[in-house]
Amino acid sequence: MTKLKQLLPFVFVFIFITSAVSQEKGEVVTNTLYSKNLENKFGEDPNRAVSVYLPPGYNDTDQRYPVIYFLHGFMNDNTLIDHMADLFDFAIATHKIRPFILVVSDQKTTYDGSFYSNSGVFGNWEDFTAYDLVEYMDKNFRTIAKKESRGITGHSMGGAGALKIAMHHPEIFSSVYALSPGALAIVREYGPNSDTYKEFASVKTQEELNKTYFGKVIVAFGKSWSPNPDNPPFYCDVPFEYKNEQLEVNTDVLEKWYKNMPVYMIEDNLENLKKLKAIKFDWGRNAGDRFTIQCKMFSQRLENVGITHFAEEYIGTHVNNIYTKDGRIPNQMLPFFDFYLEFNE
Repeated sequence: MTKLKQLLPFVFVFIFITSAVSQEKGEVVTNTLYSKNLENKFGEDPNRAVSVYLPPGYNDTDQRYPVIYFLHGFMNDNTLIDHMADLFDFAIATHKIRPFILVVSDQKTTYDGSFYSNSGVFGNWEDFTAYDLVEYMDKNFRTIAKKESRGITGHSMGGAGALKIAMHHPEIFSSVYALSPGALAIVREYGPNSDTYKEFASVKTQEELNKTYFGKVIVAFGKSWSPNPDNPPFYCDVPFEYKNEQLEVNTDVLEKWYKNMPVYMIEDNLENLKKLKAIKFDWGRNAGDRFTIQCKMFSQRLENVGITHFAEEYIGTHVNNIYTKDGRIPNQMLPFFDFYLEFNE
C-alpha cells in the first residue's frame, strides 16, 4: 500500500501530461483562391477552395513551418482535410513529425478530377498547383518559402499528380510521396484490351456517362490530356475507339496521354528526377491489378535509369490502411517528410 501511495502522484502527473498532449489541436482554415490559370470557356470555376491545416500553437508564435501539398483523389475535394486533421494532430503529438502546415486545394471539376494537368481548354491545373497555390501559401501563411521545405503528396489521382508535378518542378518541391497512385500507365481498365472503350463507344450523353465509372475516368483523362472543343458531347479525344465494332488507335492522342502519365515521362524528365531529394510511393497488395502493375512498372523503370527511390507494397487495398491512426499517412508519409524536409529557415 505504501508503494502505491508513493506512485499515485506520478500516475496523476502522467495522466495530466498525456491528456494535455491529446488535447492540443491544430486548426483548419478555408479560403477561396481565384486563378487566371483556371480561366476557361467550359464552365470550370476558377475560384477554388483552399483548406489549410495549421499546427497547434500556430497563432501563439512567429515560427515558420515547412508545407506539405496534399493532392486529393478523383471525385474528392478539399474537404478531405477535415477527415485528416486529427491524424495530423496525432502525428505531431506522438513525434512522428515536427509541427508543419498542410494544404489541400479543391480540384474537383465538372468531370470529377483535373488530374492536376494543364488542359489548355478546361484550365491549367498543374500551373495552378505549382505556381498559384504555392504563391498563395507563401504570401498568406508563415511558411518556410524554399523548395527544401516543400513536399508534395497525394492519394490515387493525387498521387499521380504529385509525381508528375514533382517531375516537372524540382525547383519548387524537393520531395514527393505518392500514396497508392493511379493513372501512371495505360494498363488493365485504362487499356484497349479491357471493356472500357467498348462501353464508352455506346455512351452518347452525360447522363449515360454518369452510370459508368471507367467511362468517367476516360473522359477525365481526355479532358485533361487531349481536350478537343470541336468534339461534342465530351469535348475530348481518346486514344482507343470502337468503330463498326473494330478497335482503332489514335496514335497522336496516345502520345499526348503518354506525356502525362508518369511511367512514360521518366526519360523526358530524367534530369529533373535527379534533382529531387527523395521519392517514395506505395500501393496496397490487394488494390487490384491496375494499381499494382503500374506502380511496379514505374519503380522498375526508375531503377533502370538509376533513380534512387522507395517503393513499397503493403497489405491493403486502394483505400484502406491510409486515413487511420495506424495507417500510411501518420506512420509512413508524414515521417518521410519529417526526415527529408528542412524545418529551419
